[in-house]
Amino acid sequence: MSNKQYFCVILAGGKGKRLWPCSRETQPKQFIDFFGTGRTQLQTTYDRILKILPPENFFVCTNHEYEPMVREQLPDVPEQQILAEPVNRNTAPSVAWACFRIKHICPDARIIVTPSDQAVMDVEAYVRDINRAMQFIGDHDNLLTLGVTPSRPEPGYGYIQMGEPANGGELFRIKSFTEKPEREFARIFMESGEFLWNTGIFMANVKTMVASFVKIFPAVFRQIEESNLSLEEEHAYVHEHFPVYPNMSMDKGILEQSDNVYVMRCNFGWADMGTWHSVYEAMSKGSGDNVVLDSEVMMEECRNNVIKLSKGKIGVLYGLEGFIVAERDNVLMICKKEDSSALVRKFVNEVQMKYGDEYI
Repeated sequence: MSNKQYFCVILAGGKGKRLWPCSRETQPKQFIDFFGTGRTQLQTTYDRILKILPPENFFVCTNHEYEPMVREQLPDVPEQQILAEPVNRNTAPSVAWACFRIKHICPDARIIVTPSDQAVMDVEAYVRDINRAMQFIGDHDNLLTLGVTPSRPEPGYGYIQMGEPANGGELFRIKSFTEKPEREFARIFMESGEFLWNTGIFMANVKTMVASFVKIFPAVFRQIEESNLSLEEEHAYVHEHFPVYPNMSMDKGILEQSDNVYVMRCNFGWADMGTWHSVYEAMSKGSGDNVVLDSEVMMEECRNNVIKLSKGKIGVLYGLEGFIVAERDNVLMICKKEDSSALVRKFVNEVQMKYGDEYI
């Protein structure tokens, strides 16, 4: 099977509010060189998958506000394959749009859908697992997601319960899916050995993917599927109808509404870089178990903190334990690290109401 039949859809439309104030609406986390590697999270995702398939087989789903940044950061992706949604409708409608486009290009395509804000520690293992999964979805009309064994009771992730094994025991039918459980439930899930973290990476052959979207979405998608629209006509049609599409994530649309979904247990070292807490847990720790992200900091008697400052700023910290210290432009945030996601969202809403959009 030629990798010319392999396609990738990268999800890059999120606003990244959980990593505020370093991630802003005008430049969310996926477009930032967050870790000082010289590449943004979007570019790092692209680099990783470029080991598997050619640049002309990438599609990027984003918001219309971010289309110029995608074009700038991924110049080798064809412009017509950057799909800019006119309004936010979560990930499933834009992925459906990409899948219908891919079906017209390559009726035998095998598709991987991936977020743009994840960390992969073992890229070689990742490439091996993706290629194994591509083989499976080419031979079977099933949806497949990739899962990893939990290393801690993380309440900010989704959990997939493994059911009956298949394909020689390397795949499992999905028995249940739980999105962001309470910490105690997450602990029970982890200790049971029956659950995997949901990576949010989905795969299927294009026929299966399109059939799933036709089933769960309104009849408007059937019209796209049945019509022989030009790219311009398709673009106009989608933009006209996009506001009435359901606000649905891939997790909800695929894991909860499809009955032919399997999970592959993988071991490539994975982390969702969506929250400050998950960033802290995923990154290597320095002195005092502190995580300093591409920042100049002097610390004394500080432990278990995560620090992210702008270039040209120096942080001097004393006696701090278990905090997030994050600064960008006109905002400095200092708050307790543990389960900070709800707090950060609260701060974003309150700052926006009191001080205006320029701080968000």
